[in-house]
Amino acid sequence: MSAELHLELHLRGRVVSAGYPFEDGVVTVSGERITAVRSFTDWKAQRPYSPTPLPVGTLLPGLVDMHNHGGGGHGFDTLDAEEATAAAEYHHALGTTTILASIVSAPADEMVEQVAMLRELAAVGMIGGVHVEGPFLADTRCGAHDRRHLLAPDPRLTSRLLDAAGGHLRVMTLAPELPGFDTVARMLADRGAVVALGHSEADFDAFSKALRPNGFAASVTHLGNGMPPIHHRASGAGAAALTAASRGQIVVELIGDGVHVDAGFGTMVFAVAEDQIALVTDAMRAAGMPDGRYRLGAREMEVGGGVARTEDGAIAGGTSHLLQGVSWAVRECGISLAEAVRAASLTPAIALGLTEVGDLCPGRYADVLVVDDELGLRRVLRRGRWLS
Repeated sequence: MSAELHLELHLRGRVVSAGYPFEDGVVTVSGERITAVRSFTDWKAQRPYSPTPLPVGTLLPGLVDMHNHGGGGHGFDTLDAEEATAAAEYHHALGTTTILASIVSAPADEMVEQVAMLRELAAVGMIGGVHVEGPFLADTRCGAHDRRHLLAPDPRLTSRLLDAAGGHLRVMTLAPELPGFDTVARMLADRGAVVALGHSEADFDAFSKALRPNGFAASVTHLGNGMPPIHHRASGAGAAALTAASRGQIVVELIGDGVHVDAGFGTMVFAVAEDQIALVTDAMRAAGMPDGRYRLGAREMEVGGGVARTEDGAIAGGTSHLLQGVSWAVRECGISLAEAVRAASLTPAIALGLTEVGDLCPGRYADVLVVDDELGLRRVLRRGRWLS
């Protein structure tokens, strides 16, 4: 049988890449892979008789969201594979070409079934894996989670979730102060899952002890949310997370929507943690939808002015997409475009062990965003196929 023939695609523009940055560059794609990233001068020297590609805009790597519950009216906390697929495709079309499907605290059997369904989507590349947020969370910091389903860390349930995921459980969020944390954290780490700390009441010392290099946790879920605020006499989990991130030991999630944290907090985090930040959306079904009532797990959230809240007024999940988070970091926090893009692509990809996405490099998937000078989205290429 003859090999499948792939026509080359040459995308010219400003290339924003950790490994191959060019003010005027060309990204060459064949099939679903990037085959070369060069300056336009080098590209032209090697192909003097080829038609000259015109600049199409600024080229960004496909974005990687490691914390996302859904969007476009669809959620991942479901047993319906079509609904979960629709949630992923909504974000793909807006530039998040790799997405972790996040589920929330629910009855144990239901969570296992959800993970088993999402495993099939991960196996075919629709999602990048599964993030289990809960049910091993602190009652006092449960946020939008249904406290009726919260549990102490349970090795048996953890094993069931890991087995159901078939190697695709990438992250699990749990509170380090709960009894049984050490046993479950070790189980997760031994099976290749990222242990993330979040929805926690732990103080500075307890939180620090659970983080690498002393503990198993390599990530912190939505920094500043689901934990006590940083105070100069009670520095708490937030200060512990920033200290570890500043030393390059962990990655911290930052919801870049201007709602969950303000620009001052974001600016501080980027100043302290540099390349250890993963911009996330924590998006829910309401992302991209009009104001109204939307479900997250078993709970109904009221969305007004684009802000989702629980019945007691607490801010719940997000309603943005990840390219908006990149824009927020650049415009509101004064972060360079390269730094903001890294936080929404390469850093989360490294944290998740996803080696085929996260940057514009030869050999990686052809996930490319074409944006204008204002970061307005023009086109999305995912695995070599135009989505928009």
